[in-house]
This record gives sequence, structure tokens and C-alpha cells, in this order.
Amino acid sequence: MASFSDEKYHPGLSVDCVIFGFNSNVLKVLLLKLKGTDTWALPGGFVKSSENVDDAAIRVLRERTGLEDIFLRQFQLFGSLERHDRAHTEKMIEKGIINKADIPWFNQRFVTLGYYALVEYSKVNEPTADYISEFCQWYPIDEVPELMLDHSQILARAYEELKEQVSNHPVGLNLMPAQFTMPELQSLYETILGKSLDRRNFQRKMLSYGILRKTGKRQNGKAHKAPWLYEFDEENYASALQADNYRGI
Repeated sequence: MASFSDEKYHPGLSVDCVIFGFNSNVLKVLLLKLKGTDTWALPGGFVKSSENVDDAAIRVLRERTGLEDIFLRQFQLFGSLERHDRAHTEKMIEKGIINKADIPWFNQRFVTLGYYALVEYSKVNEPTADYISEFCQWYPIDEVPELMLDHSQILARAYEELKEQVSNHPVGLNLMPAQFTMPELQSLYETILGKSLDRRNFQRKMLSYGILRKTGKRQNGKAHKAPWLYEFDEENYASALQADNYRGI
């Protein structure tokens, strides 16, 4: 069991991370199952006294996924009085997840900084659980089980932020494999937005932004006229993230 103190961690402050992945045309989110319970949670943790808040989120992501250089964005502070639940602390003690000596730490009021991250699903070989959980598992965004505390609210808000990202900035570099077809990229956008897009308009807009580079190769294992493979031009992609002339899809 871990032990908590004001000397090691910043009191009353935590981070919670919504980690999105895309696989087989399904948008998924990484969740933790708490030990000995049917309770699920977002990956998160406390902020060490010696680290920046963003570094705490990066640490959580690295520990859960093993990945570095992840697209990570802070989107909201959650600080409702209702988010604290002493019954949740008692349940964790009952299940042997935390020590009784740490009751004062867990019973203080916490505010949490919400982050969302975009990762390439195939690179996360074995998601790693933390000290309070039994295992880590990907769930389709529309099949998420009941989450602890206000984590469902945090997830819902992160999903709205992701949709906003699609509407105003390019997306895909951190969710797609290195090479992909235009239909695969369109499927990602349609999955996030929850609606169908016109194929020709989608391709025209995506190519107009200069963020895609045609590889000159076609997708293997397909019939005649297999779709072309594309890759992101990372320099132009980075510029488009900052540009005001990107108008989404």
C-alpha cells in the first residue's frame, strides 16, 4: 500500500486522465477496475510536491500506457463540493486498498485537473494497473460502465472537448498508425463526431490543409484499385494546430 503525506504530495490536488484510443473503427477509453470491487475509474493520481501539475499527468499516462510524447491537453478543473464522498474512502479501507492511517488524507476536499490524451491504440500493448486497481482495460466510449465519484462527468466533458478539437484543429496524428487510408481517417472523424461525412468533401478538405502526404503506396491485401496510403506531415500538422485558418471538417 502507498502512504500519503503533505510532505510528499500537494494536499487537496489530483489529476484525472481520459485516455482515448481508436481501434477497428471504435473510439475507446482506458479505465481502471478498483481492487475487490465492481467500481471503475479513470487513470489518475496525486500531484507530488516536487513536480509540476502537467508533469504529474504525464507521469500517470506513462505509468498506465508506457508511452512517451503523448498528445495531452488540460481541459477543466473539477471542484464541486459534491465530488467528495466519505463512503468511497470507507469502501477503499474495507477492501484493503488504503491504510486507515491515511483516512485524514483521503477525507480532505480534493479538486482535480482533467486532462485528455490521444494515443495510438496499437502501441499500448499491455495497459498497466496502479496500486489501487486490479487491471486496466479499454472500453468502447458507448459501453463505459458506471464510474466512481464524478469520473463519468469528467469523461463526458473530455469527449465534448475532443469533438471541439475535431471541429477546430486537426486530429489523428496520435490516434492513427503511421500510414493509413483516407477511408480509415474519415472513419476516425465520423466516430468522434457521431455522424456520417461526405467522402469527396472530406478528402478535399483534408488535402487542402496540407497536413497529409501521399506515400505513393496502396493498401496491401486489397482488391484492384486499393486505396492509397497517406501519412501526416508532422511539421505542417503542428502548424495547423496553431493556425486560425483551419476550419475542421
